[in-house]
Amino acid sequence: MADAQVRMVILSTDDIEASIQLYTETLGFSLKFRDGSHYAALDGGGITLALATSIDHPIPGQVVVGIKVDDVDAAAKALEEGGGAIARAPYDDAHERRAVCYDSQGNGIVFYKSIQR
Repeated sequence: MADAQVRMVILSTDDIEASIQLYTETLGFSLKFRDGSHYAALDGGGITLALATSIDHPIPGQVVVGIKVDDVDAAAKALEEGGGAIARAPYDDAHERRAVCYDSQGNGIVFYKSIQR
């Protein structure tokens, strides 16, 4: 998958306000945007550092790597064939096509691609 790019790390939070405050005011990250009281994207330089409650987190309680790909379905299938597992088959949400997966060691991965509506 030559088109794969690690573009996001997703952290779990039970308190989006406290997490935003810690990462912006204490650690100096810039807030890119937030989605209500359940998701925030911070500028992590070359990647996005995402903070998500269980409403938006693909695997609550775990650190998840977001990998941007050209073909979500093919990436998920390749991971599964390589010994990983698909936790949530490819689906479309309001902005992206996503698949929630685990690698062969149980680490969370979300493959995603932006879609135009």
